[in-house]
Amino acid sequence: MDNSVTNAVVNAVSDAATNAVAAVAAATHTGTVFNGLDWFVIALFGLGMVATVWYSMRKKNESGKDYFLSGRDANWLQIGSSIFSSNIGSEHLVGLAGAGFITGMAMAHWEMHGWIILVLGWVFVPLYDRMKIFTMPEFLELRFSRGSRNVLSLLTIVSLVLTKIAATIYAGDVVIRTLLNVDHVNVFGHQIEVFWFIALSLAFTTGLYTIFGGMRVIMYTAVLQTPVLIFGSVAILYTGLHVLGHGSLVAGWKAMLAAAGENVHLIRSNNDPDWPWLAVLPASAIIGFWYWCTDQYIVQRVLAGKNQQESRRGTILAGFFKLTPVFIFLVPGMIAFALTKAPDAHFTTSGDAAYTSLVAQILPNGLRGMVACGMIVALMASLGSKFNASATLFTMDFYREWHPNASGRTEVIVGRIATAVIVFVGICWVMAIKSLHLSLYQYLQNVQGYLSPAIAVLFALGVFWKRATAPAALWAFMVGVAGGFAKLAADLVMRNDSETVVNLKQQLYHKTITLAQYNAGIAPIKAKFGLLFDFWNIHQWYYCQALFVITAALMIVISLMTRAPDPKTVKYTWYGATPEEKAATKASWNAMDVVLSLIVVGVIVLFYIKFW
Repeated sequence: MDNSVTNAVVNAVSDAATNAVAAVAAATHTGTVFNGLDWFVIALFGLGMVATVWYSMRKKNESGKDYFLSGRDANWLQIGSSIFSSNIGSEHLVGLAGAGFITGMAMAHWEMHGWIILVLGWVFVPLYDRMKIFTMPEFLELRFSRGSRNVLSLLTIVSLVLTKIAATIYAGDVVIRTLLNVDHVNVFGHQIEVFWFIALSLAFTTGLYTIFGGMRVIMYTAVLQTPVLIFGSVAILYTGLHVLGHGSLVAGWKAMLAAAGENVHLIRSNNDPDWPWLAVLPASAIIGFWYWCTDQYIVQRVLAGKNQQESRRGTILAGFFKLTPVFIFLVPGMIAFALTKAPDAHFTTSGDAAYTSLVAQILPNGLRGMVACGMIVALMASLGSKFNASATLFTMDFYREWHPNASGRTEVIVGRIATAVIVFVGICWVMAIKSLHLSLYQYLQNVQGYLSPAIAVLFALGVFWKRATAPAALWAFMVGVAGGFAKLAADLVMRNDSETVVNLKQQLYHKTITLAQYNAGIAPIKAKFGLLFDFWNIHQWYYCQALFVITAALMIVISLMTRAPDPKTVKYTWYGATPEEKAATKASWNAMDVVLSLIVVGVIVLFYIKFW
């Protein structure tokens, strides 16, 4: 494109952004966040989504392999896009931007552990591919026992429905309510809180195309949604820095860093009550290993690949995509915080609504509508993936065990029914959470930090240690899961007093109160709960590490005390590939795959050096 045209486009966007910020107060008071151009873009994008869904459903689902794994014919672009779009959900559109607004770079560790996606591609893809499994619990049965499979499958379904699905629907409420600037809608003459309208619409629409299209529709829509989301988020980043810097991106970046202060650093003091680096670094790696290499919700995408080469290259593409969330979600949260401190910006928001407020208040019309589409479809893609993963686990891990001779067509029907039931249960659970104390919902999100260590141990030792036995796996797994639920239960019991304790710790850390004042404030709470307080008071990320070590030690000790596993199980470990399988794996990658993977790792290293 000619430079003069490029400059004209950039200047037009910049000027429009500045004008949008100046006019935001009047717009939001009248509810006119969107104009005709925005609605036209939304309608156009909606037609594109409908066309994509229709195209993806032309090929019928005749078996479980078709419905749950897209016929195992997905290419690298579909796999990489689907991994990224499935990952970008409520924790990014609401949580990550909100974390950037409140704590700066503290949450970037979880995003920059995206290098673990490469571990999935280079280490686990060859193993999963030669086993031809449908689910992660199925791997545990082949390597250990049916009991381990049942525990993991049930645990994953429960955590998907009770936390991740609920969180995504909640995020949809935050996003749409902020964008439309409405609290109630008129339905047949009755004023209904917009939360119920959004929750039902989001779950029903997503559930509908997931029920009929299965994994294939999720893979195809991801290819459309991912570039729109990335482009729109880059536009937010650019416009936010431009507005903050009064026309200069460099000045905007410096203003953002100045507003963040010490929160711009990744590595925090071990005295920090929330983000001590010695707790955060190992715990985020444990959670990252569980999420990227063993979680059905993510790994199901590589299981759908045509072959090892397509699956591995899909993970490499996802690795590149995963470099972006810090800059397109977390940094915009920091920009939003800086804008609230700039009186001339006329920008207002709260932590959870930081990202959506930027869309509503600083983007020019047209672009605002497009980014809104990307956000809603991101939530739908994430939600659809969770519906499909839950249905896959029920159908392939339980129904197929009960009815081993069921036809492929029956598996599809059961999968659709299971998806519909999960959609219904998810909506009911969100309604239950809505009526409870908000902190209950927040604490439920800690479940992945409490339950992931046990799962990570099972897969790590199961794959890399031939001596690990089935009894050791089952007992260690159950103890690890029980330890996770115990901490979660303590969080729930303490939820009414926890905010007081957290505030006192922050005040002590920032030296706004003395140690004597802190002890005086904490004493009645300690007296009220006794030993439960001491257990609850263990930092969640230190607890994650401790649970990982205890579960691993227990599994090693019990393995050494029990009979060695059948030599046949070696084929389900890293060491079990035949010479032919090793040759096939070696032939599935080349020097370019290595170079691209090293680039991902290099960028992460540079990021840590820059923001250390």
